[in-house]
Amino acid sequence: QVQLVESGGGLVQAGGSLRLSCAASGRTISRYAMGWFRQAPGKERELVARISRSAGATWYVDFVKGRFTIARDNAKNTVYLQMNGLKPEDTAFYFCAADLDYRLQTIDYWGQGTQVTVSS
Repeated sequence: QVQLVESGGGLVQAGGSLRLSCAASGRTISRYAMGWFRQAPGKERELVARISRSAGATWYVDFVKGRFTIARDNAKNTVYLQMNGLKPEDTAFYFCAADLDYRLQTIDYWGQGTQVTVSS
């Protein structure tokens, strides 16, 4: 079992930055691809960024490219999402996820999420 706990969310003005962290416990995350999803009110949960087990590969959804950066520290069992240039449309609940498959289509573990609110 892997427990994932997100932190770092909050309220920020448009153009600002936040750094989300996802701390894992129970088992090392080095076996898992990791990702960040988000869900806005009334919308489906969507994958925002993912990173391979060794951090050798990353992927971003188009609307965050150049603004968000995903990183991981397997020694600290933690994954990060640096979010710069935040826009009001980035407002959502952000979830960390772990999957043995890099495509993150069959999630093995979810975190409880952290709220990000961007004011205009």
